[in-house]
Amino acid sequence: MKNAVIGLGLESSCDETSASVVADGKTVLSNEIVSQIDLHREYCGVVPEIASRAHLETINILIERALARAGIGFADLDYVSATARPGLIGSLLIALQSAKAISYAMGIPLIAVDHLEAHLYAPFLEGNEPRYPFMGLLVSGGNTALFHAHGPSRMEFISGTA
Repeated sequence: MKNAVIGLGLESSCDETSASVVADGKTVLSNEIVSQIDLHREYCGVVPEIASRAHLETINILIERALARAGIGFADLDYVSATARPGLIGSLLIALQSAKAISYAMGIPLIAVDHLEAHLYAPFLEGNEPRYPFMGLLVSGGNTALFHAHGPSRMEFISGTA
């Protein structure tokens, strides 16, 4: 995509590892995901140590796949982002440290992402943009939250589960 701003997004907050390439913050060029459902099934829930180790084993493979599927290389990236909160600390560190390394090596900005707020931005992908202000209800894993979105990066937490 000529003249587009290209970003690599990494996610590892719980039990799925993901690497995505996005153009201009709206167009998904690739999205690679590895689920850990089978690894945790016998424990009837996510085991943090197992989750973080599995992220470590798959993050580089997913980054390579995401870049290849988007038809770009590291030199084409304008920024890198990663989930920084909330989540399992050991799991969060995998994508965040990978993003920091890419940021440093490529001399590009690192954007730390709030996992819950990111859900509110999902409709913006592929041009399905709600008008500000809007209310957003998040029901994800162990989190339920209601936000009032006043504008970009201006989210007000209204209520939710503890």
